[in-house]
Amino acid sequence: MYSLTVADHVMIAHSFRGEAFGPAQRVHGATFVVEAEFRAPRLDDANLLVDIAAARVELRRILDGFDYSNLDELPAFAGQNTTTEFLCFHIHGLLSAALAEGKLGEGGRAVRSLKVLLRESPLAWAAYEAEVARAAAA
Repeated sequence: MYSLTVADHVMIAHSFRGEAFGPAQRVHGATFVVEAEFRAPRLDDANLLVDIAAARVELRRILDGFDYSNLDELPAFAGQNTTTEFLCFHIHGLLSAALAEGKLGEGGRAVRSLKVLLRESPLAWAAYEAEVARAAAA
């Protein structure tokens, strides 16, 4: 299985609901390093897994949707505790849709799984990994 990873970062503010979150119930900030790892059993005709430039552009486009924002104020996150784990799942869904739409090049149509990892610090991170839906032509 081949893999290719692109990375970027995002800065957000948010708060959590529920006593389990202790002081994080108050508004606080976080900077996440975001990694997206694409996996496929084969390369395309140009020997690419996905177009790296396209993957970086798409990841940035997704992150621009909430970078430098208070997630508590965005409709996309209404009613959600925007934990690191939840944000991994959210980004995974948007990248999976981009793959299905062919936004990461023809090689992207062969991607079988995707892992999104958010690093909160050098000591703590979370990830979400799952298979991606294949386009009908794949």
